[in-house]
Amino acid sequence: MTPRPALADAVRAAVDQVTDPELHRSLGELGMVGDVQAGRRGQVRVRVALTTPGCPMTGRIRADVTQAAAAVDGVTGVSVEFTAMPEAQRAAISVPARGQRPSARAVYAVASGKGGVGKSSVAANLAVALAAAGHSVGLIDADVWGYSAPQLFGVNRAPVAMNGAMLPVQAHGVRLMSLGFFVADGEPVIWRGPMLHKALTQFVTDTHWGDLDVLLLDLPPGTGDVTLSVLELLPEANLVAVTTPQTAARTVASRVGAMARQVAMPVAGVVENMTELVCSSCGAGTPLFGRGGGQQLAGELGCDLIGQIPLDIALRVAGDRGVPVTVAEPDCPSAVALRAAAAGLRPVRRSLVGVPLGLEPVAR
Repeated sequence: MTPRPALADAVRAAVDQVTDPELHRSLGELGMVGDVQAGRRGQVRVRVALTTPGCPMTGRIRADVTQAAAAVDGVTGVSVEFTAMPEAQRAAISVPARGQRPSARAVYAVASGKGGVGKSSVAANLAVALAAAGHSVGLIDADVWGYSAPQLFGVNRAPVAMNGAMLPVQAHGVRLMSLGFFVADGEPVIWRGPMLHKALTQFVTDTHWGDLDVLLLDLPPGTGDVTLSVLELLPEANLVAVTTPQTAARTVASRVGAMARQVAMPVAGVVENMTELVCSSCGAGTPLFGRGGGQQLAGELGCDLIGQIPLDIALRVAGDRGVPVTVAEPDCPSAVALRAAAAGLRPVRRSLVGVPLGLEPVAR
């Protein structure tokens, strides 16, 4: 039998390696692991100091700490207790200063020419599919008047603030920020441009995103000032245009492509949503909105058609339930197509033609 002090030390070493789900650093590095006691017959008790009282990730931390401790040889039972960090310890935790843009290897702005084409559903499921594939993923719900991330992800709580920075809300492996987390259910957002620009700036620069592989932006329909504000904040973004096969939707979506050309924004691809209606009884597909709109738009924009997403019952039900279809029904036709579209995303390097490089001649 392992001596109790040695068992406690082994449990502490294991728990120290658990990652905080919001700060994405180990509990040991953050100083969150407190007293660890080992009793007779392998029963251990671990005390964890949360960064904030009422931490929304308490359940996740409890599960991860329990799993790590239980894996230690000689442990037969685990009890986890929580306290809150004192203010001095909390303030000592290093969080990047406000005003810094997120560090992401690829940024995609998911846009459409008009509403009603399923842009937000596509953005949400692309994010979840990328996270499930092992990438660290953030999603900014920049559709400020028609925000839908809280509904699509099944979460609705205000982000935790720490040392002046907001921590993204976590759901289905994706780090989220949405105006919907700050307003009451059903409350309309009646803001003018300057207030919206300030809110979006805070989402980008005053949020502790951590290191991301992919950052997705769910833009509002059209080419208005909100869209331009976001693209100014994240000039490295690639456009992902969403359309339906219908001529009317494709024609309007082409204007988003024209905007991208005007601001020298690369186009990563086109996603054609609602390609066909899948019968829930026989599985046959019906081209409810016609054919070819996505391929035609891709040709106009000079990019690939990276996805054709069928419309099925599972996609609608998942959105209503607040669980993305790639999680709720991973084998249904829409989920399979959405994962394929996520796998086809590739960033396009922005042309440097006409871009000031900030270089000055050196006098000799």
